[in-house]
Parts: sequence; C-alpha cells; structure tokens
Amino acid sequence: MDEKSSEMRILLGGPQGTGLETASQILAAAYAIGGYRVYSMREYFSNIKGRHSYIGLRVNPEKQPLAPIEGPHIVAGIDAETIFTHFTEAIQDTIIIYDTRVFKTKLRSIASMEKYFRDRVRETLEKSNYDTTVEGALRYASEELGAKSIGLDYQAILNDFSQEIGISKYQAQRYLNTILVATIANITGLSLDELKRGFKRRFGSKVEIIEDNMKLSAIVYKFTADLKDKIKIPTPHHSPDEYLVVNGNEVVAMGKIVGGLRFQSYYPITPASDESFMLETHENLENYVDKSGGIVVLQTEDEIAAISAAIGSALTGARSATATSGPGFDLMVEALGWAGINEVPVVITYYQRGGPSTGLPTRGGQQDLFSALFSSHGEFPRIVISSGDHEEAFYDAITAINWAEKYQTPVIHILDKFLANTTITLELPHLEKIAIERGDLLQAPPPNYKRFKKNGSPIAPRVVLGAENAVIWYAGDEHDEEGHIIEDPINRLEMHELRMKKLEIAHQEIPQEERAVLYGSGEDFLLVGWGSTKGVALEAIELLKREGYKGAYLHLRVFEPFPKEYVAKILSRYKPEKIIAVESNYESMAAKVITMNTGFIFKKHILKWTGRPIYVKELSLATLRILEGLSSREVLSYGA
Repeated sequence: MDEKSSEMRILLGGPQGTGLETASQILAAAYAIGGYRVYSMREYFSNIKGRHSYIGLRVNPEKQPLAPIEGPHIVAGIDAETIFTHFTEAIQDTIIIYDTRVFKTKLRSIASMEKYFRDRVRETLEKSNYDTTVEGALRYASEELGAKSIGLDYQAILNDFSQEIGISKYQAQRYLNTILVATIANITGLSLDELKRGFKRRFGSKVEIIEDNMKLSAIVYKFTADLKDKIKIPTPHHSPDEYLVVNGNEVVAMGKIVGGLRFQSYYPITPASDESFMLETHENLENYVDKSGGIVVLQTEDEIAAISAAIGSALTGARSATATSGPGFDLMVEALGWAGINEVPVVITYYQRGGPSTGLPTRGGQQDLFSALFSSHGEFPRIVISSGDHEEAFYDAITAINWAEKYQTPVIHILDKFLANTTITLELPHLEKIAIERGDLLQAPPPNYKRFKKNGSPIAPRVVLGAENAVIWYAGDEHDEEGHIIEDPINRLEMHELRMKKLEIAHQEIPQEERAVLYGSGEDFLLVGWGSTKGVALEAIELLKREGYKGAYLHLRVFEPFPKEYVAKILSRYKPEKIIAVESNYESMAAKVITMNTGFIFKKHILKWTGRPIYVKELSLATLRILEGLSSREVLSYGA
C-alpha cells in the first residue's frame, strides 16, 4: 500500500486475445459494486491476438482516481512476457503473481517482444548481474525493489477445474484469465459472493458461464488460501448505487443518445469504433428529445462516405454525427469543407491516436489539434471542443450537437485514446442540467424563403430538406442567398463574411469561463493543458503540495472560438517562468494556439509522444525539475 494513500493498484498483463479486458471489467465491477471508486486503463498492441497487452487498475475507497500512476501493488501475469515487461515497475512489497511453469523461461525465447525493448530488459538484468530469465527478473524485483513473488501452477488449477465440470484441458484454457481474477480478489479480501457480482455485471443472464467461472474461482481460492487478505483495502465511504462503470467511448455514446442523436455513420477504426458499436447495441432506445424512436447507425464503405452520409442526414433535420480517428478524419476533410460552405450542423467526434499515417494505431497522443482546427482548404467557421474526462465527454457530446444546430456549422468534438480506453466509476449524470437547443429551425418555409439570407443575423433560419414547399439548393461552390452558384466578388465578400461572423456570435454567447477552466488557486506555478492531461495534472499538483509547492491547472476546453481574453487574464497572474505547458505531442500544439490568440509565449514545456499516457509521478518530477531551475523542457517516456 502507498505510504500516503489507502488506494490499491493492480497491473494485469498477458497476450492480446486472452481476456485481459474481460478480467479487468469483472474486477472493476466487483469493486465498484462494493462502493469503491475505480480507474482502469488499457494498453495494447495493434494486433488481434498474441502481442503483449496490459491493464492498470486503481481501486480507491475514498475518491475517484483520475489518471495512471506508477507503482503497482499487484502485478499479475498470464505469461513470461508480462514479467519481463513490468518487473522494473515494482515497488516495496509489490506482489508479483506468475505461472511457475515459466520460471526458467529465457528472455531470448520471447518472440513477440520487440528487439529494442528486449535489449533494454537484457541490459537492465545483466548490468545488475541477474540471469536473463523470468527467475532473474523476479530476483531483481525482489532484491533491488523489495517485491514479493507468488508462483501458481496455472495448468494444475485448470486441470482440476476441467475434471470438475467435465471439459477438456484444451477447453479449460479459455478460463485462464479467471485464475488472475480470483487470485487478486482473494488477496484483496473479496469474498466469493462479492466476486460473483463482478461476473454477473460482465456476463448478465449467461448463468452457465457465471457458474463455471465461480467454480474455478472457488478452486483458486483454495490454492491461494494462505494469501487471503494479503492486501486488505479499507472499507469504502460511498454507496455502490451512485455510479456508472463506463469507458470513454461508452460515455460519449450515452451523451449522444441523451442529446437526441438520430443518425450516426462510421467506418471502423481504432479507437473510435467502440462508440459506434455502443450506439448500435442501443439504437432502439426511445429518443430523449421527442420520444419518437431510436437512432440509425450506418457502417459505410469508407470515411468519405461516413461524413457524407452524416451531412445528408443533418440536412434532413436529423441530429447527426460521425466518429473517427486521425487517418479517417484526413479522408473526411473535403466533405468537411462542403459542410462548412453549406452551413451544415454536423458533428465529427474525433478520437486522437499516435500518428502520422497509420502511426501508432492503438496508442494515444494529442497530435491532432492542428488537424481539427485547420484541416480543409479555405476558411469557414467550425467549433472545436475538447473533453478532459468522462463527465466532460458526456455533456460535451450533447453540447456539440446543440452548438452544431444553434450556430449551423460543423462541430469537431476532439478526444484521445487515453480517455476512450479508460474505464472509471462515474457519478450518474444530472439530466436536469441538460437542454436541447435546435437553433433557428423552421417547420415550413415562409414565402420567398432563402436558405442563406443576407439580411439580419449571420445565422439564417433553417428549413430541412423534405419540408413542405421547401425548395433549397446546396452546392460546393460559392453561392447566393438561395444557394445558386455565383462568383460575383461582392456576393463572395458578403457571404463569406456572414459565415465567418458566426464565430463572433459564439464567442459572445458562450461564457469564456466554460471554455477554459482554472482548477486550484496556488500561486507557485501554473500547469496548462487540455484533453486527458486534466486528470494527471490535478493529481500531480496534489503530490507537489507535499514538496511545498502550491499550483493550479488551466484546462482548455474550447479551441474555437478560443477564450482569449479569459486565458490571457489567467496567464497574467503568474510569472512566465512559472507557467508550464503539458501536452502529449512534440510541438506543444495547445501552447502555440494560446500564443496565436493571446501573444503569450511559453518558455517551459513538459511533453510526451511515446504513445503512452502521462503518469502522475513522472509529471510531478518533471514539474519539480522545472520549478527548481534544472530544466525548461522535459520529455517524458515512462510506460512499456
């Protein structure tokens, strides 16, 4: 356990395709139902089966964990590669659970491990005179870091299980991950009845699967009887009925459903696809806005078709969106420009991952901010909103649809893989806080209706395609008030200015304090970031209090229209050398956007672009180095 916390941290590792995500879902559900707050982060290779994956789980009886943090209390590995990958992450009294049959496995025999990482592991072991075997890695963790190893014969356990329920030893391999689940549950003091709640939450009405897993769990409890309550978590202070257990993809889908989404198109791409899969699962739910039915979810042949379908749907009056990641968004850009010149209220939910090109398809980053802000040739208004955590993502999904219709412009809702693939306990949303805004939408056109009318507000009344007596023209060219193609320079001057003035209206109407949020009031330093940097920054600030530094975090939520006056005001409170940009990219993109809008030039940066998330302690140490004058630009690299 932490010397400063009653929290427990677990790391589950094994080959992709062996049920690690299911195992983490079962454990997270069991703890959450018991009233604990959980945070579960998934990391995986872009490979269907075989490469190393791992999940970091935080369980806290007092408060919601916000970010990944170093130092697991339990490392549970299905295979030898997990031990080689994570043995150096152990801390004092970490319990490492491993299969005794891999004890003598040599490092060089792990074919799935990348050469560069294998070489680093070999160097670490040989430098300290340990054998390059699982045994050597476990000895290193024990003698150098203070960890404790617990070996179990996984196959012996599965053999007993296969005999009890009458299946073959081969079929029993499907239950391998349950050995880890049950061992961890027993070590942390969960009873079999409490563990069963997790299986029920994961498998629902599949009684036979639940019962078989419980039989195996009972066997594991017998094998590990001497380990019971080895790490007993304190009793939680919360009611288990107050929370959802959801990941980022799911919570965005939930927000869209509550926000009255009627059409979503997509082409499968990591890490965006799970959002659309969630919508497909619940597409027949009653619509929250007008109780008129569910959602049409359309998988298209490519991303160009996906955004085009969403645009067409939006023109008919349906609240419409598409979801994608970087490479898919690149393909959507031409149609995005078409939506811009035709003032189409469409939402693009944009999940960032490591780029460019295919890049790191299952890893994270914050490298697509410029893409969201500046993609597509020419100028046209767009709103760009970024979510920093699951709660924001839920409400932002609704806000994005509202703003798209209210300001009649594309809205890009930008998130990142770290948020998408992280599961947390989330308080139930407050539906009374939700409003549906459809903007200036007419049921039928008035006489002499002109879709792009110049007189009055830049936001002209909108009539949907298919409305009675509505004759509307849409084209990709510049057009007049009715939509007819025209290249007259004065018309161009007027139409282009009308479109661009929408951002001025949005800037006036949307409170700047909601587009950038200041957390904390410490005057010693200011961290500035966006997206999922929020959670790790807030926890790092808490850690730095122990070092005598009081800081604050400025969280950027809307990049267009940018809250320039408010951000400039906050920055003016701090000495320039005490303001630190924190981002998961090389260029410090958000800092450059701030400079572009306010003129403030950042001198201090903490950056990471490995594809792995920023961890709490590495951010704390990097911040400390900058505050002590040892560095002005810290590049982070923690995480396998």
